[in-house]
Amino acid sequence: MSGTELLDLAERLSGKRPAARRATRADFCRDDGSAIDHGVLLYFAAPRSFTGEDVLELQAHGGPVVLQQLLARCVELGARLAEPGEFTRRAFLNDKLDLAQAEAVADLIDASTAEAARSAMRSLSGEFSRQVHALVDQLVELRMLVEATLDFPEEEIDPLRDTDIEARLDMLQQALGALRARARQGSLLRTGMTVVLAGLPNVGKSSLLNRLAGEERAIVTEVAGTTRDALRESISIEGIPLHIIDTAGLRETADQVERLGIERSWQEIAKADIVLQIVDARAGVTPADRGVAARVPAGVERLVVENKCDLAQQPAARFEAQGQVHVRLSAKTGAGIGLLHDELLRVAGWTGHGEDVILARERHLAALADATARVGVAIGETQRLEVVAEELRLAQEALAAITGEFGADDLLGAIFSRFCIGK
Repeated sequence: MSGTELLDLAERLSGKRPAARRATRADFCRDDGSAIDHGVLLYFAAPRSFTGEDVLELQAHGGPVVLQQLLARCVELGARLAEPGEFTRRAFLNDKLDLAQAEAVADLIDASTAEAARSAMRSLSGEFSRQVHALVDQLVELRMLVEATLDFPEEEIDPLRDTDIEARLDMLQQALGALRARARQGSLLRTGMTVVLAGLPNVGKSSLLNRLAGEERAIVTEVAGTTRDALRESISIEGIPLHIIDTAGLRETADQVERLGIERSWQEIAKADIVLQIVDARAGVTPADRGVAARVPAGVERLVVENKCDLAQQPAARFEAQGQVHVRLSAKTGAGIGLLHDELLRVAGWTGHGEDVILARERHLAALADATARVGVAIGETQRLEVVAEELRLAQEALAAITGEFGADDLLGAIFSRFCIGK
């Protein structure tokens, strides 16, 4: 619980007023004095708490029935259920966390890989915020020099006289680019990549799904059309979450159920980050395969996977043909799977420097892109200091929105509403 009058509530609940930052053993009692559970009280006095307010923790033995009774008793005593993200929002409003750190709390909870969790922890510890503040400080200093020159044009001292503003703007843009690169990698760690397995029937899509997943997730038979609906499996490669979707074989069919599955396959292909078009290595890319490739949307990355290289008596390999990347492998034996992993990481843009990655969100990337564009305009307008001053101001506002120093209330509401209840 976070708020006011928590010592009074603790006394009514347990008959004790716990000392700050010390564990106090107590009985949690109903209104008639009967015990709900035996547990521990922990009291944190403001501002030395997560939220910056008085905080009371009740540690009970657990179990849904006991905890529901304890929760109901706290509500009887005047507490209310927390809204989604309310504790972290209060921490932000009380200057215990900035906005980037607050978002990192949710990212840490939702992390699907160990690498994502480590990156979220770096953001929660304030590393991302420190990088942003360093850039803001550079912007503030440049704005000060530019605006001083504009405000006092007739003074003998020109603040910009001894300052190479173009060089400083270039250095600032390079720093923004480096942070954007780290943030893009972090966004990839956070959201992952959707990979759709597509192709004609019986080319080994389900076998490849099983190989990538490391277990038998899809039924594999020699009967064409076995897969009728999209199957989903999440894996990770070097900490990158990959959401693999196995789809029905793409062909003309009179079977109503199979036709519905094929329609869903095309829907999944349209939403994919990358399509692995599976073909039979024994036949190579056939006219039917080229017909499938022609229907893949132009904005979707496509990689041709020539499966069953063991049956074709060909070695696993990565090569290019007519400008298209091919990976020859065997889903049955595992030969060439490492090559496919490498290609997926390449398409994702993963550089393999997980220790430097910051777990960023789309709004962070947008703000960094906006700031970079503003500085780029300023570089091209150094002869017009009024334009430079305005672009630097807008760049500072974009960066300040990342940490919450500048942001609308509706933005904060949208962010914290995505948290789990209470957290």
